[in-house]
Amino acid sequence: MLRFAALHAGVESPFAWLRLVAAVMLGTIGSVGMWSVPVVLPAVQAEFGVARADASLPFTLAMIGFACGGVLMGRLTDRFGIAAPVICGALALSTGYVAAGFAPNLMLFALVHILIGLGSSATFGPLIADTSQWFTRRRGIAVAIVSSGNYVAGAIWPPLQHFVATEGWRATHMGVGAFCALAMPLFLLALRRRAPMHGGESADAFIAGTPRGLGLSPNALQAVLCLAGLSCCVAMSMPQVHIVAYCGDLGYGVARGAEMLSLMLGFGIFSRIASGFIADRIGGVATLLLSSALQGVALLLYLFFDGLASLYAISALFGLFQGGIVPMYAIIVRQYFPPQEAGTRLGIVLMATVFGMALGGWMSGVIFDLTGSYQAAFVNGLIWNLVNVSIALWLLTRPAGGPRTDEPRLLFARHGGGGGR
Repeated sequence: MLRFAALHAGVESPFAWLRLVAAVMLGTIGSVGMWSVPVVLPAVQAEFGVARADASLPFTLAMIGFACGGVLMGRLTDRFGIAAPVICGALALSTGYVAAGFAPNLMLFALVHILIGLGSSATFGPLIADTSQWFTRRRGIAVAIVSSGNYVAGAIWPPLQHFVATEGWRATHMGVGAFCALAMPLFLLALRRRAPMHGGESADAFIAGTPRGLGLSPNALQAVLCLAGLSCCVAMSMPQVHIVAYCGDLGYGVARGAEMLSLMLGFGIFSRIASGFIADRIGGVATLLLSSALQGVALLLYLFFDGLASLYAISALFGLFQGGIVPMYAIIVRQYFPPQEAGTRLGIVLMATVFGMALGGWMSGVIFDLTGSYQAAFVNGLIWNLVNVSIALWLLTRPAGGPRTDEPRLLFARHGGGGGR
């Protein structure tokens, strides 16, 4: 880690790529806050003697902390660089998990998950925003790689169930807190240096040729992106939140549904990386449109096929199609907003996506309660997905703005071209 400082530290440099590896590791560790509650939920429910809905409250509060924390941590990133939010995140995670281990009742256990969610938020949006400033021509793949840490965590952290079974959930929480406190500062050493404002002549020329604004004011574009993020994640949440229950209702058993969920997340990793390659060639808005349209195709397939083999195949397709959607908002934000605002702007959009996941999961449950079937819930998801597709298509047809004006000295170097190039 200490040798990183000796490397050339410019845009697209070897240092930038080594820094990306450290960011992925931090994202994988910090995302424990999004995956630990489902793992310990049965044990916590049994110890406190509460209903399943009550035992799910910690996850809800963690998501609220994650959503609101993304904006706060993004602001810290813009003002002080990535080190400040990562330090805050490590402190919040370690304190939150240790406090959870000592919680005497469910209410206190749930409340400390606001702090845990806040800590996890520091290792998602801020890392994506910061990484985007170290790359120009390969920004799409870099953002996709760093954002995949969240999905990698979904594969690594659930085996905590072994420790829950052998050591108990309290000791497991304390262990996670200690691990975060010890491991996260090690990878932070590679991230201490702030992103260069300019990356040499070739990078400067590339930046100068990038269009701005899509003919909208910054706040108007921000609002449009938030609506797009909300709608795509309402649609996305239907299979992710309810596939386990859906398989149980069909008589296949919840274990099969859990396997399908794992399949979605696994293929989502490949999807995120592939979307980065695509975005580097056709741009973030076009890739968002493509991914969202394909997500709609997968949702439509759920309406017509409910056999066990078919559900496995469709779940794999759904993961392969939807994984690249959220990283595209980071590409679009970095492309059309000044770099000094990237952390805050992206944090606001990601907050909208988290609220979309929460709203979509709740809406699908309400629709099921009213109709006794998930068919109408899938239709609801398709409608929201159509909103996202319409927004992406509208943005794609908007006239490109002028050259970037946040770095005036670069205006003379303008290349031709727009979109994601």
